[in-house]
Amino acid sequence: MPATASDIEGITTVSLPELIALRARAGKPAAHAARVATPLAGGHVSALRGRGMDYAESRIYQAGDDARNIDWRRTARSGKWHTKLFEAEREQGVLLLLDTHATMRFGTRARYKSVAAARAAAWLAWTAVRGGDRVGALGFGPVRAAVDPHAGTRGALAVLGAVTQWDLHAGNADAPDEPLSAALGRARRLATPASRVWLLSDGWCADAAAAAALAKLARHAEVRVVAVVDELERELAPAGSYLFEAGAQKRQIDLADAAARAQFREQMAQGWRQLGETCDSVGVRWAALATGDEPESALAALWRRRIRRA
Repeated sequence: MPATASDIEGITTVSLPELIALRARAGKPAAHAARVATPLAGGHVSALRGRGMDYAESRIYQAGDDARNIDWRRTARSGKWHTKLFEAEREQGVLLLLDTHATMRFGTRARYKSVAAARAAAWLAWTAVRGGDRVGALGFGPVRAAVDPHAGTRGALAVLGAVTQWDLHAGNADAPDEPLSAALGRARRLATPASRVWLLSDGWCADAAAAAALAKLARHAEVRVVAVVDELERELAPAGSYLFEAGAQKRQIDLADAAARAQFREQMAQGWRQLGETCDSVGVRWAALATGDEPESALAALWRRRIRRA
């Protein structure tokens, strides 16, 4: 959908200059123990299963894990099955999986969820290339496109340019929705075993098959999830009457009553809560990103958790 006069760059639509400017705020990844001179020559450490490799950590056992890697001591202590993860030097890439569904084009604080997700993707892209990783992107929903991973500034700019273009077409009402399970399946085919996949979504596209697809992707690559949230999706709205507009449809909602506001919040929260529950059910780490949050403050801790494993 082309931008209209009512669109405001950086608030309701993505601003490419703003995404580029986030380069100055990119994180500083910790040095890898196995760093080598060239960033594309196996200078990273990734969690791969097998014998003869260094132990990294243990996590809850998932269907399909190699039974030979069961952590018997952790299992005995916790009463729950755990499996060991190991480290091996491999070339790494970062794949950003970006939700372009119409539900992302909503926001009551600071900016639309779609713009917040694009800013988060930009910060992740710049942080990745600053650490010597290649970066690529995959759009899902009305926009189904991909950017192959590349290293350095070239890789980051290719991703940011694509994200900006995807935002222009994300409101296409004629394009069919894409369930999250299908998007995760496409990401698994594109990601290499040494990849890290970051999913950025508000969760409204999550379907019954999403948990199984997420678990399958997590066995193939390292996965992190960013649940993009508007304040109305986690806080009670102030008392009043609200007009909501979606395309050509308008709906007036009376939220004068406290019970009505609580019910409205629960309805609005279904998307991101379902996404969080899906992550928890398969042991994938995730974080919430509010539309008013700065990406470095909301995502730095989740990024550093990955670094500590390396």
